Amino acid sequence: MNNFEIKKPFGPSVVKVTLNDDIITSMNDYVELIIKDENKSKTLDHGHKLAGNVNQEFLLEDKFMIKIKWPELLASVVQKWVQSQTGKQLKKFTVIKSWIVRQFKNEYNPIHYHSGDISGVGYLKVPSDMGKTSQRDKINENGNLVLIHGSKQFLSNSILKIEPKV
Repeated sequence: MNNFEIKKPFGPSVVKVTLNDDIITSMNDYVELIIKDENKSKTLDHGHKLAGNVNQEFLLEDKFMIKIKWPELLASVVQKWVQSQTGKQLKKFTVIKSWIVRQFKNEYNPIHYHSGDISGVGYLKVPSDMGKTSQRDKINENGNLVLIHGSKQFLSNSILKIEPKV
């Protein structure tokens, strides 16, 4: 974990962390192995349980997460976050699920909710061009992550747009 930044644009705070290259490489290598193995691709297919209009969404296997110390990394980030926001120590942390979404041109994730107390997103690869907006008078976030909380109010942000970066 290289950078750790807390943002509080509205209600809940949002943590931004830069993952180490070895974690990113391990996850990208893991995906390459999955897509080459038809049986594993079917077994780990998690798309039917997710909100997106995306063809490849793979559940991370527990043994893989343990191998790369994914739960420990997430727990350390959350511990630092909880400590900085509340002054309290985290007593328990459990990863409910983690998955990787391989998203391609014309695929998308609509606005949706996640279960659990904490949810996150990371980018393992990002295209050099997110595409053009076809309607000049419409907002098209073209692949940006958009977090929404509350409603539109005077002098109050209810939307946080995050440009994807590896």
